[in-house]
Amino acid sequence: MPLFTDEERKVVGTAYKQQSREQAIKEGLDFFGPKMRRMVEEVERILDLRLQIADSEGNGKEDQSKIDNRQSEIFVYCWRGGMRSGAVAWLLDLYGFKVNVLSGGYKAYRNHVLQTLAKPWNLKILGGYTGSGKTETLHALAQRGKAVIDLEALAAHKGSAFGNIGMPPQPTQELFENRLVEELERHGLERTIWLEDESQRIGGVNIPGPLWETMRRSEVVFLDIPFDERLAHIVEEYGGLDPVRLSDAIGRISKRLGGLETKNALESLAAGNVRDCFSVLLKYYDKRYGKGLLNRENLPSLLTKIDCRGVDAHQNASLLTPNPTRT
Repeated sequence: MPLFTDEERKVVGTAYKQQSREQAIKEGLDFFGPKMRRMVEEVERILDLRLQIADSEGNGKEDQSKIDNRQSEIFVYCWRGGMRSGAVAWLLDLYGFKVNVLSGGYKAYRNHVLQTLAKPWNLKILGGYTGSGKTETLHALAQRGKAVIDLEALAAHKGSAFGNIGMPPQPTQELFENRLVEELERHGLERTIWLEDESQRIGGVNIPGPLWETMRRSEVVFLDIPFDERLAHIVEEYGGLDPVRLSDAIGRISKRLGGLETKNALESLAAGNVRDCFSVLLKYYDKRYGKGLLNRENLPSLLTKIDCRGVDAHQNASLLTPNPTRT
């Protein structure tokens, strides 16, 4: 909720620099006063909308419409956590809301996020070629009580040229980092946290540098699954998607895929032979993943390989819970 327009902010800032803090506050009050009622009503509108959403999702109470919005707890913040948020918090408190102000503002919160990402997290990386069902295996590990973070779910992208098909819009980089820190702090530094072996870039967002470096130094448990089993899994997962979007995705990697392989993949897709199409693509992604896996310092001491018969998330998760033999 903008407290000042750009022009009003300029007037207040000029008064602060050229006159005094007190004069800047007076100028700000002139602008703030006429907006007070509209701001209170905007907060009420937001809270009413929140209650309607909760009710439509079945999370509300039967007498939701009778709830006084002033029972809601409101969190207010601005960039630095200074006068702007303080003024709005005072107004909402005066009206009767339960109000909290984020100390230091969003700037302090973002500093906290960046510091948290750089902590020495105890990570274990789940590796495997494309089609190994790593995401499903992570979820199976979570069901077995392991600490798990699904990076692809946070990024709203599955990490390949096809990764945005059927997915919601991706978050901004900042929102991705904020949500990632929420997940890290939920598990804590003491626990071993399982993550999928990803490229640093997941669609349009990046795994933050400090956490990425920690991932690259962490143990990798590699699911070694036969090519045909992985191909069948990929066909099942992506085979029903829009052929036009699949074709567009193949076009985006055509330079790296090579002219002949691109031609073969597109012709197979056009003929409805999804299996042959994805066979070409899977070989390409296997080469890419292999290079990324090998591009680690001290890889022999980090890598544990697990022989798996097929893409069965629960069975493969059970193989990860004992202490496997290193290769």
